[in-house]
Amino acid sequence: MSGRGLLMWDEALTGYDFGDSHPMDPVRLALTMGLVRAYGLDKVMDVRAAKPAGDSTLRLVHREDYVAAVKAASVQPRAAEQAYGLGTMDDPAFTGMHEASALIAGQSVGAAEAVWRSDVAHAVNFAGGLHHAMPGSAAGFCIYNDASLAIARLLELGAQRIAYVDVDVHHGDGVQAAFWDDPRVLTISLHEHPQTLFPGTGWASETGGAGAAEGTAVNLPLPAGTGDEGWLRAFHAVVPELLAEFRPQVLVTQHGADTHFEDPLAHLAVSLDAQRAVQESCHELAHEYVDGGRWIALGGGGYAVVDVVPRSWTHLVGIVAHAPVEPESLIPSEWRDEVYARTRQPGPRRMTDGRAPVWREWGAGYDPADRLDQAVLATRKAVFPLRGLLP
Repeated sequence: MSGRGLLMWDEALTGYDFGDSHPMDPVRLALTMGLVRAYGLDKVMDVRAAKPAGDSTLRLVHREDYVAAVKAASVQPRAAEQAYGLGTMDDPAFTGMHEASALIAGQSVGAAEAVWRSDVAHAVNFAGGLHHAMPGSAAGFCIYNDASLAIARLLELGAQRIAYVDVDVHHGDGVQAAFWDDPRVLTISLHEHPQTLFPGTGWASETGGAGAAEGTAVNLPLPAGTGDEGWLRAFHAVVPELLAEFRPQVLVTQHGADTHFEDPLAHLAVSLDAQRAVQESCHELAHEYVDGGRWIALGGGGYAVVDVVPRSWTHLVGIVAHAPVEPESLIPSEWRDEVYARTRQPGPRRMTDGRAPVWREWGAGYDPADRLDQAVLATRKAVFPLRGLLP
């Protein structure tokens, strides 16, 4: 197994473009890759492009009629009807939509195959993490669910225990739905409370299908306004114990950057430094609890496309490469020049928000009057006994 991390990248990934007025601006991908190069991370890890996911791969998760509808809308986007979730404000049809979406999916599937073959221990596709797409419909800026497809491919290759941890501000509903009845897949999602944010799901009471699948869906809805201390406390109060019990053969994580306090579409108050801390924790958990440290890291949401997303995901790439970027480092001037050339905005100067996040461990006790602690306790009570753990 190579000690070098694997970065899945193809310049054509920026073709996933819903248009100029859409929040998911593909410049966030281009700027992230530019910052990765500015720090020389592409020189200390393997960088490769996989083929787009073909129809047989897409059908591991998505219905045949839905794939056909995406293809049709890709050819004639203006004629696309509002069916299958396509042609909406969130998911407007665009020329080449199928090809761009299948290419993103192909990178996550390729990462999964490389990790399962033990070519590498860790792989990252920051263009991926499109976790809202359902088997038969688009949703929430997501056409094909690359995270679910990567997991489905791992199952096809023989994996029996896969853990999926989603720290995007939005509930990882599409991945949960895909594996609701499958006890081989443990899905864990930390997200803003469904009462205040799309998609309106992800309650603590959603714990998986009947029988052996009960207890394989874990949801921790966080109060709007949760900041670094609460977010990190919640993560560490739930995720490590579940991974220690489940002992996955592969860990798949989704790192949407939209938990950040600058993100325009959500209401958490998490810093870049806390996001980096969770990325580091996922890396450590992979080495501690996963066979061979197999870890696949994906991107996700994130709509502060200049100041937040490139820095957050460059940190993620560095951690995957075992070459972490120093938070206090000055960002190379050539990247800031690229930012201005592409966006006419000044780029950030350092790889930190200047925070040093700390949190109280759950074992130190909880406050029954605190809304964050109430949320954590509700999740532990809903799921932990189903997995033979104390709440």
